[in-house]
Amino acid sequence: MTRYSLYLVASMLLVGSNVGIGKSIVAFIPVPLFALLRFVIALAVLGPLLRRSRMQHVKRWEWVNLFLQALFGTFGFTLLMLGGVQHTSAVAAGVITSTIPAVVALFSWLFLRERPGARTLASIALAVTGIAVVNLAHLGESADAGESSLLGNLMVLGAVCCESLYVILSRRLTQTLAPLDICAYTHLFGFLLMLPIGLTGALSFDFASVPADIWWLALWYGLSASVFSFCLWMMGIRHVPGSIAGVFTAVLPVAAAIYGIAFLGERPTPAHGIALACVVAGIALASLKTKRLPPVAS
Repeated sequence: MTRYSLYLVASMLLVGSNVGIGKSIVAFIPVPLFALLRFVIALAVLGPLLRRSRMQHVKRWEWVNLFLQALFGTFGFTLLMLGGVQHTSAVAAGVITSTIPAVVALFSWLFLRERPGARTLASIALAVTGIAVVNLAHLGESADAGESSLLGNLMVLGAVCCESLYVILSRRLTQTLAPLDICAYTHLFGFLLMLPIGLTGALSFDFASVPADIWWLALWYGLSASVFSFCLWMMGIRHVPGSIAGVFTAVLPVAAAIYGIAFLGERPTPAHGIALACVVAGIALASLKTKRLPPVAS
């Protein structure tokens, strides 16, 4: 495995572990307040990129695109993901989140009119099957627990849809703006969108009630989610074909499951295993290279 492949693996390890870390944090800090803190931490690092001289070169249509990316990929994704992990397990959230490549393919088909091939359609079908298995597994639970898990799973699925829209919107923008600039500008918009919601919760919150280790986790989450995982992925994707890079997203649910088992006391069920197998098979199928046969000599 090359170092660039290791960058992709490390990025997905961070993203996957953040699913469980977020669940640990929102047990003590309200979702809107923690979501706001995430943007504050991100802008503390990305702030130097927000120079007026650089921002003046951004065109009007690029600002519109950046706002939409922030609305879905930072603001919507953060609220739905953190809200979702409050009601479902880190293992289930990791499995659902790993369907992002299939959802991106589906949305590209619906919104960009990109005709999918047979393998892409099979990948989408396997991802849908995995999500269905995760949700059907809760039918045997008590009414309250089942409804709570279903709500959490649907919120995480909503976060997946938001992130997939972010990916589609970023396709055109990455041709004209540097990746880190896109990251900085979208987090600035995300901060402005989250500010009124987060401040409302902060006014009546007892900050002293939060253990010190949770604050450290919050700091790590903000840095890893907004800076570290993003940079590692960008460093790797420059040298690894996109068709192969998709395979590495399978690391995400594994990392989420390991964190949930090791630190949250969760236990994966056979349904989680079946769902994960479906999703990973779909990612691998979509990422396989088609061998081209040499022309037959006449």
